[in-house]
Amino acid sequence: MKPTNLAFLISSAFFSMCFSTQLMADVDYHIDINQPVHHLAQVSVSFPKTEATQFKVNLPVWRTGRYQVLPVADGVRLFEATDAKGRALPWERTASGEWTISLTEPTAVNVTYQLHANQLADRLRHIDDSHAYLDASGVFMYSPEFRQQPISVDMKVPNGWKSFSGMEKGRHPHSFIAANYDVLLDSPIETGINQHFSFDADGREYEVVFWGEGNYDTEQILIDLRKISGQASMIWDDYPFERYVYMVHATSGATGATEHLNSTVIQLPRFNFRERKDYLRFISTASHEFIHTWNVKSYRPQGLVPYDYQSENMSDLLWVAEGSTSYFQNQLLLRAGVITPKEFFEDLSQRIVLNQDNPGRDTQSVAEASLGQRISTWGDYAINHSVNIYSEGYLASMALDFSVIKDSDLRHSYRDVHKALYQNFKIPMGYHVADVQQILTTLTGKDYQAWWQEFVEQPVRVDFDNLLAQAGLVTTYGDKPKTQVETGMGLSGLHADLVLATVAKNSPAWNAGITAGDELVAVNGLKITADAFAKRFDDFTPGDKISVTVFSNDRLKEVIMVLGEQPKGTLAIKPLEQVTGKQKAFFKSWLGIDWPFDDDGEWLTINEDV
Repeated sequence: MKPTNLAFLISSAFFSMCFSTQLMADVDYHIDINQPVHHLAQVSVSFPKTEATQFKVNLPVWRTGRYQVLPVADGVRLFEATDAKGRALPWERTASGEWTISLTEPTAVNVTYQLHANQLADRLRHIDDSHAYLDASGVFMYSPEFRQQPISVDMKVPNGWKSFSGMEKGRHPHSFIAANYDVLLDSPIETGINQHFSFDADGREYEVVFWGEGNYDTEQILIDLRKISGQASMIWDDYPFERYVYMVHATSGATGATEHLNSTVIQLPRFNFRERKDYLRFISTASHEFIHTWNVKSYRPQGLVPYDYQSENMSDLLWVAEGSTSYFQNQLLLRAGVITPKEFFEDLSQRIVLNQDNPGRDTQSVAEASLGQRISTWGDYAINHSVNIYSEGYLASMALDFSVIKDSDLRHSYRDVHKALYQNFKIPMGYHVADVQQILTTLTGKDYQAWWQEFVEQPVRVDFDNLLAQAGLVTTYGDKPKTQVETGMGLSGLHADLVLATVAKNSPAWNAGITAGDELVAVNGLKITADAFAKRFDDFTPGDKISVTVFSNDRLKEVIMVLGEQPKGTLAIKPLEQVTGKQKAFFKSWLGIDWPFDDDGEWLTINEDV
């Protein structure tokens, strides 16, 4: 070997050794929950040696699972930075979630700050005298320079607390380790006074952590979560995790859930578990978040790969990430035997009614709603001119599913699209619209660009009876459907007065010139009260002309309203009078279960113990 080659190899080995040493240097986090009753903690972060002269540390401005910019950094006070010798370093705030530290020489950097954590409903951070829920996006700062470095987290917590996370355990019961900041950020910690259970399903380990007292039945929840956790093969052919953690918050004033890398947090008011309708809301949410472990956490649209924690990640495919997850959640429960076919179709019926009652469905497409999700708002304007990526994405997914089943002669379904996305576009890859369309063409042999234009790029318009007829079903309000008066006016439910929260677009009230914010005073010259709001209009029939008096911008105004008509009763999904074998085969390709009706069109008595 020539000396020059030997010198080159020695130099290369030395460089590799130095590079590896830097690569494996940990970023160490410590959190001291020292004032839990006041929602306060002290956080410190030790970063490895850096050569930078301007060292930036950040707190994300949004958290995964919620596509909206949040005032995350407002919970930070008393920020300080020191070098490896403990000397204070100058710094300045350079953005809402950014601190820039000035360095005169290479050094390790330590930062400390006080954290206020009282955002439970945002599932961002919450500390009290019974627990701490810590989502790293709202707790732990990071440096872009060391984002891919290994992470360690050590916590000092009150006596008697137990700590759990999807991360691997560290040196003691209140410490964890992660491969990098992205794993930390997607692995929240639940520590406190809690109940902990574990089970196995399909070769994987599962943990369930309950915080808060409530009327939940841990035994039933564990049974059903085990059933759910064994149903992944309904869509995918393997798992992206070895261990999964369900975190359940039974509390007050907080509801919702968020998916994470190999865990989820689900929140429900503490006494909203016992009634069947409440329990179904909980267990369907658990199913939704479990599905997200694949759809979003294992594969997601290109606009979300990689996450940019300091700015908006845009994608016109959020309806696939969220709406398709909503679409699959009850199918998984149905196949697992957690819900009955009747319950499945009751939920679908409600979704159809909500779609038909939403004026915004004629204005906004699911692609546009996806792009606008980060600035989406609630209220009258949103209802009249917008759609929701969850509910409308569900219906777009359903329409696509039926199309794939039909075009592939029952050989494939929309589930196969997601199986292909998981197989071919695992993170760090991301998929585009063209990738989804190519998968559809591969499965069906047909070009889906025209379908995409009709159902994705334009407002979704589904003829539900024609769609469901393929599966032998029809929607109905009963053998002798009745109608009732429609006004289009809605109250907020928060006021004793009659200030209108919503007025539906093109409704009788809308056409009469009444708008949200108007205060209803009288009907046909007689005073109306909030308690009698609904009953008062039952005194009339569709087509009647009535005089409505309102305060509009503090001025008394009287208008004539022509009352509209809407179906009365509950929409149901029933079998057609004559159902063919082909329709029953389509039904099974769609939901994966046998035809659930007897010859008289009544529900078969299956799963009655659910």
